[in-house]
Amino acid sequence: MWRRVEVNTSIDQPLERVSVYLANPMRWREFAPACVYRRQIGDETTGVGTRWEATDLIGPFPFRFVDELVTLEPNQRVVWWSSAPWNARVEYACQPDGEGGTRIRAPYEGDISGTLRLLVGWLPARVTHWILAQDFRRLARVLARNVRAADEAGAGETVAWLIDGPNPEAS
Repeated sequence: MWRRVEVNTSIDQPLERVSVYLANPMRWREFAPACVYRRQIGDETTGVGTRWEATDLIGPFPFRFVDELVTLEPNQRVVWWSSAPWNARVEYACQPDGEGGTRIRAPYEGDISGTLRLLVGWLPARVTHWILAQDFRRLARVLARNVRAADEAGAGETVAWLIDGPNPEAS
C-alpha cells in the first residue's frame, strides 16, 4: 500500500540545533514516541550507508526493521530509508526561517507491507499527517527545554549542550 505524506513546519530554534536531532536516530526517541529502539549496526563513523537496527511501537505492536542513512548534507538535508514493513523514504530538508528559526519540509513515502498495513494503512492521509506533525511539536518542546536547562546550567556550557544535548544514556 503506497503512502505519501508531507509535513511542512517551522521550529523556533536555529538550524544547527534542529538538524542534530533529525540526523541522529539515537535522539529520535526524545521526540518521536514510536521510536522505541535504535542501535547502529557496526562501529564505523556515522555517514552515508550507516545502518541502524530499529523497532517502532505502533499501538502495542513492535515492528522491527533497518534504517539506512542515504543522504547527509549537514544542517541542510537528511534522507533515510527504512526496510520492510515500512519500505519508506523520509527526507528532512531544513533551511533557516526568519530570525533564528528552522523551516522543515519532511516528505514521507513508501509501500507499507505486512501487518503494519492493517494497522496504519486505513488511516486517512490527514490523520497520518497529524501524527507525524506531532513529532515536530515535541521536538520543538525538547529543544526549548534544552535552552532553558542550558541557561540554568550557566553560559559556559550552553553551546556544547545545545548541540550535543544531554547524554541520553544518563537518564
